[in-house]
Amino acid sequence: MPHLHLITAEDPLTLQARSRELIRFPQLTMPLLAALTPRHWEVSHCDEIVARVDSGRACDLVGISAATPGAPHAYELAAAFRARSIPVVMGGPHATLRPLEVAQHVDLVVMGEAEPLWHDVLHDWQERPRRKLGRHTLNPTVQSWVEELPNGSRIFGCPVPATLDQLPQARRDLIHHGGFNRWWATRGAIIATRGCPHRCDYCTIPKLYPRAQQMRLRPVAEVIAEVRSFSDKGVVFWDDNIGAVPAYAKELFRQLRPLKRWWTSQTTLNSLRDSEFLELAAASGCKALFVGLESINQASLNAVHKGHNRVQDYRSLLSRCHSLGVAIQAGLIFGFEEDDTDVFARTVDTFAQLGLDNATISLLVPYPGTPAYDDLEKDGRIIDHDWRHYNGKTHVVYRPRRMTPDQLLNGYEWAKTQFYSLSGIFQRLNRSRTGLWWNLPRNLGYHLGLVGEVRARAAMHTQGLALSQQAP
Repeated sequence: MPHLHLITAEDPLTLQARSRELIRFPQLTMPLLAALTPRHWEVSHCDEIVARVDSGRACDLVGISAATPGAPHAYELAAAFRARSIPVVMGGPHATLRPLEVAQHVDLVVMGEAEPLWHDVLHDWQERPRRKLGRHTLNPTVQSWVEELPNGSRIFGCPVPATLDQLPQARRDLIHHGGFNRWWATRGAIIATRGCPHRCDYCTIPKLYPRAQQMRLRPVAEVIAEVRSFSDKGVVFWDDNIGAVPAYAKELFRQLRPLKRWWTSQTTLNSLRDSEFLELAAASGCKALFVGLESINQASLNAVHKGHNRVQDYRSLLSRCHSLGVAIQAGLIFGFEEDDTDVFARTVDTFAQLGLDNATISLLVPYPGTPAYDDLEKDGRIIDHDWRHYNGKTHVVYRPRRMTPDQLLNGYEWAKTQFYSLSGIFQRLNRSRTGLWWNLPRNLGYHLGLVGEVRARAAMHTQGLALSQQAP
């Protein structure tokens, strides 16, 4: 029986920056990939958020998933296994955005969604067919292909979106807990939809999925059956935009309500404007929604094609959510083209007054392949090509238009510190008063996590200085 070892890779310094967060949800990619693997394979999984990778582990094939900041670390892991003649297949966001780069470090590359390709990838590895250099069709029905490269690596791709009908249930037995502060709020991670109708300039979703704007919907009955199958009270829907198709979302919530679960997911302000959506979500157990508010600067939102966010609506929509007992975890980004140095204080003050529950606060990251990256590269404003720095926390990798890189980094750190100061937490939650039993611990986790983030940035700069001193 061949043994497949799956790794959810995490950049060590990014991991250090997140080390004190108190509430975490497991990634679903590798447990779902394990479920897609034929039964004659033995499958194991290591998620680096809770455990270190054992590069001496006995296995026949290694699979790695990594986002852009974790790519260099993933390459190091791949080198360690390949040094023992164990082939490596890599997929995930960075492999999709930069397949030719990734192919220099691994044996097999999976671009985009794995569902239409995974059986072909495993079969190809087992049979090792000989082909000429170039692209070859694998399955004419779904138009999947493999490209043979001069270095012997192979890239797999499929332009047809995966169907979500009869999607196998993720292997939750492979989602392991770790030690102190290395536990999951729930193992009940699941997906109901895939895609997003918007095309924001900085977002990778349009690049990661074929025809990403065409929403795909998993049959509601199958989603409900999977939720029933696991014992966790909490559920996290890893959907890109669970409210993108309102009729579907509302039917899902109606059928979810009798299960009496607590759940969270991601959506947009468009969903929050729909009173029926919000009421059904709250009644079905929704405790929090992640919403990409991104900025209080309307000009910045318009410039990145996120004009469906209207800053003037923030107060009323937050108030509506809080009245129904739904907390809002906002995505906030600093560094848009229209941002200047006063955006930091205005952002902190605005959301303190509005009682925003939580925020994932980040620097703008121009991921490769996105319009944001292409525009900055064309202008010669990308100043850092080290993927480890593309984490939105420790480095500014481009020259902003209305401030210096140092001003952006210092302003971001100041704003995050103020937002999660004890006084800032008290002011916001005193206005929100939503889910305090879990909302307060989460805020305190972010407060403590700031220490790890500052240490991580210091470590990265120290490492960079050491490397520069070693250079001839």
